[in-house]
Amino acid sequence: MRKTTTRLIGAVGTLALAGTLAACGSSSDTAAPLSNAADASDAKHPEWSKYTFTIGDNGGDGSQALAKLTGVFDSAPYKVKFARFTYGPPLVQAAASGDIDLGSVGDVPPITGAAKEYGFKVVAVNRSLTPDQALENIIVPKGSKLKTAADLRGKKIAVPQGSSAHGLALNALKSVGLTPKDVKLVFLDPAAGATAFNTGKVDAWSIWNPQSAIAVKNGARILVKGLPPIDQTSSYYVATEESLNDRTKRAALTDALKRLSREFAWAVKNPDKYAQALSQEQGVPLSDAKASLAAYSNRVTPVRQSDIELEQQLADAFLEAGQITKKVDVKSLTDNLLPAGYDSSRLKVTS
Repeated sequence: MRKTTTRLIGAVGTLALAGTLAACGSSSDTAAPLSNAADASDAKHPEWSKYTFTIGDNGGDGSQALAKLTGVFDSAPYKVKFARFTYGPPLVQAAASGDIDLGSVGDVPPITGAAKEYGFKVVAVNRSLTPDQALENIIVPKGSKLKTAADLRGKKIAVPQGSSAHGLALNALKSVGLTPKDVKLVFLDPAAGATAFNTGKVDAWSIWNPQSAIAVKNGARILVKGLPPIDQTSSYYVATEESLNDRTKRAALTDALKRLSREFAWAVKNPDKYAQALSQEQGVPLSDAKASLAAYSNRVTPVRQSDIELEQQLADAFLEAGQITKKVDVKSLTDNLLPAGYDSSRLKVTS
């Protein structure tokens, strides 16, 4: 079920194509810190020069700004451009249709995406470097009388449908014996959810950072933290099967994923510059970007059996709750791009 990019933009309204980064031409005259980012074992691949990869940027994760700052794609023989999405489900849809080649999303979008259509695979994991800190929460307005998840019975909860925050809401309800039928899930994208929350049209909001952190800074209160066992702190890279099924293109896409992981490894070691990149992409004050920095501090690894099991449990929970109508086999949805043992936190990067 292939859709053109034009149709996707018209239907979703969340994809914005950014400028292309050409090989050896995206940074200034001053050598960027990762301008020679190719692995030492990589040979030159002139056959890759015909490719332009579109990378999905989920909510302003800093990837585009960091690419320019670090020059991580300067030595790549292919070109790269970025497409901005406000949240995960449209990004997965774009991967399924071949409108993007690679992108990172939360734990739920691959499940809800696979329940509707295939055409993409889960190819790597973003593991939080601060797994004891919630990346998303269920929050309530200042002055709310709600104290626990059980108090959500009969209440309106704003949720981006098919997102990781949808999974958090579902599992939080289940943890206190409630189902989606016991509350009113109001499916709103992040921007509309913020409006509904700030104007009192909903009683709670299941949302990730920086939106959660900003709301709390402005007086909101965390009702449920997005931490295990009710929520994952990992996110997942998805890629289009169109690129994965072509041997030469797959090799080039693997290189692109490694470069992405390298730029984020550099960013983790340069938090001030990372925060500036997030502030620039998200259009939020630098202080807010710094407050949510932990949500973007990850290490990239291959998908492990434990990840597949967690995703399968989540997929089964969505099916049981009637949030999807088709059983999803997560193992068949997985196709690792990275070699076993790869861990971006072990990469040597210069500042």
